[in-house]
Amino acid sequence: MTDTRDQRPAEATLDFLRSAFPPEWREPALGHEAVADWEQKNQVVLPEPYRTFIAEISNGSSLGPASDGGLQPLGWLPETWPDLGPRQPGEPFLLEAAWPWEDDESVDPEDPRINAAFNKGSIVLGSEDGQSFWLLLTTGPRRGEVWMIADVGAVPAPGDQAWGFEEWVQRWHTGNDWWD
Repeated sequence: MTDTRDQRPAEATLDFLRSAFPPEWREPALGHEAVADWEQKNQVVLPEPYRTFIAEISNGSSLGPASDGGLQPLGWLPETWPDLGPRQPGEPFLLEAAWPWEDDESVDPEDPRINAAFNKGSIVLGSEDGQSFWLLLTTGPRRGEVWMIADVGAVPAPGDQAWGFEEWVQRWHTGNDWWD
């Protein structure tokens, strides 16, 4: 785990995130101490601006980019999350590019890399249509990006030039170029 924290987001970023999630839809923020405790337990530093968002604005919301129940609180999993072993957000995220394992004939359905893609180096932001899940990468060269993972593969959202947390929320909030 690194001790280096990302820089605090600009006030304009935090103002936007506050406006995207009206107070009546917010879960209580965790506070910086609780976030730091979670990070210590999970041996990871959460990427900004998500880190400040959950510490100061809202730890989840029933309104949000994930269509099935909104934005999940930190560490929570959607009801439809597959049971593929323990979550390890501090371990390295193994992918650096999209991997549609469904199309990879060399991949066995029990391939341990699939479980690792689901469980290592990310937190779950929410679910889409019950079987696809939004991840925020917490480790690796693509740290801070939002990815989509399902039983068929994992891809940066919306493509190789993946969105970070702020842009993911912004695209959903304005409806511009939202995920298809």
